[in-house]
Amino acid sequence: MTAGTSSSPGVDVVHSRPWQRGVAWLLFLGPFFFLSYGFANWWAGTHASPGTLVYPWERQIPFLPWTIVPYWSIDLLYGLSFLLCRERREVDRHALRLLSAQLVAITCFIVFPLRFSFAQPPAEGIFGVFFAALAGFDQPFNQAPSLHIALLVILWVRYAAACSGFLRLVVHAWAILIGISVLTTFQHHFIDVPTGALLGVLCLWLWPDQGETPFAAWRFSSEPARRRLAGYYLAGATLFAVAASPGGLLLWMLWPATSFLFVALAYFGLGADVFQKRDGRLSVGSRWLLAPYIAAAWINSRLWTWRRHQADAIVDDVWLGRMPSRREMRKNGFASLCDLTAELPSPHGHWKTASLPCLDLLPVDGKSLRRAAEYIESARPDGKLLVCCALGYSRGASAVAAWLLLSGRAATVEEACAMIASRRPQVVIGAAQQAALRAASAESMRVDRSQDPTLKPPMSRAAEIGQQLVKGQSGDEEIKLR
Repeated sequence: MTAGTSSSPGVDVVHSRPWQRGVAWLLFLGPFFFLSYGFANWWAGTHASPGTLVYPWERQIPFLPWTIVPYWSIDLLYGLSFLLCRERREVDRHALRLLSAQLVAITCFIVFPLRFSFAQPPAEGIFGVFFAALAGFDQPFNQAPSLHIALLVILWVRYAAACSGFLRLVVHAWAILIGISVLTTFQHHFIDVPTGALLGVLCLWLWPDQGETPFAAWRFSSEPARRRLAGYYLAGATLFAVAASPGGLLLWMLWPATSFLFVALAYFGLGADVFQKRDGRLSVGSRWLLAPYIAAAWINSRLWTWRRHQADAIVDDVWLGRMPSRREMRKNGFASLCDLTAELPSPHGHWKTASLPCLDLLPVDGKSLRRAAEYIESARPDGKLLVCCALGYSRGASAVAAWLLLSGRAATVEEACAMIASRRPQVVIGAAQQAALRAASAESMRVDRSQDPTLKPPMSRAAEIGQQLVKGQSGDEEIKLR
């Protein structure tokens, strides 16, 4: 199914949406929701005294009967959300997010049953009817993580993506009101809200709109460097988790603990796909799930480069620097950007961008080096080109070295590294990265000479490949150009 063609500028006409598939999913998910939710309620009710997690200040939260309306509205939004999906893949990913949230939440309700501990004041009129209807199948159990909040996060993203302008503001306002309503209708304690939000974000990350699911790329790494870095991040996740153990406000430490745990998984085997970076942007799920790590990475990049934040010209209008801001891109007149970071979003603007996500503190692999070199050679004639990573000291420097080497501007890896260091002394291109550069050079030489045995420059095909990239004819989906 397609999103259709445009009958007039700026107006999208959707010819066909897979609504039948959405209805089929809904016919499964609806009964499954009520059956599984009801079973978890019954299970918690069989326990003599289910536990509670409540802060003293929560007794100051007012009971607002009218907020039962936004609380109930999520049921309608749940059903209509499938009509917003434009293709089968989108329907399936949306349904799998909802199903995953249900399965995880129900499992938690069964393993760790909790109950709401406040007495609910009586509600009258139409609002009282709504509360009575809710009490018909709901009980004061099924607390953390709040399934209501988890589903809200998933639906919020779906509706916001389908709207723009004023209508999107309405979506945001109503979603916030639904989030507040779980507290003001006396259905949940506060701890249920952030844990539910975390579950919702996890489901967004697990089933991204684009690309494969993260664990499809799992390849357990036996490389000592990767396993060592994974161990460091796992230790950091453990420390944050321990810090959260006393409870109270320290429970927020579970967010960075989760973030660092997933970064550890990236080094153990998930790779750069854990950040789900495409066309310079991180997916909604990865942005929120990994937000503490992403914020720390950005702050770290600014602390290390605050004395030398300007990019440095290397040769032939190719520059090397840290991840720039949009203002820095405009101020310096860059026409193109080659981004080697996985953990940071790249700035968007009128410039072209090639995004080649690579994990920090690891050598850039030969395939990415060759792709970066090809893009640099193709985009360089269009004007100033910035090659960047978080600091502009390692990953970006390796890409520039590959371009110097493979384009024949440097005869050896040592010469390429020396050229870069003479203009940006802070660069670090270690022995492992130099070995990867030599391997990339040898592979490029082998490919070139298999095409034409008389060729001498290692990257004599770069201009041809580069033009294909600019025109979008390379068939390489890893490099996205804007």
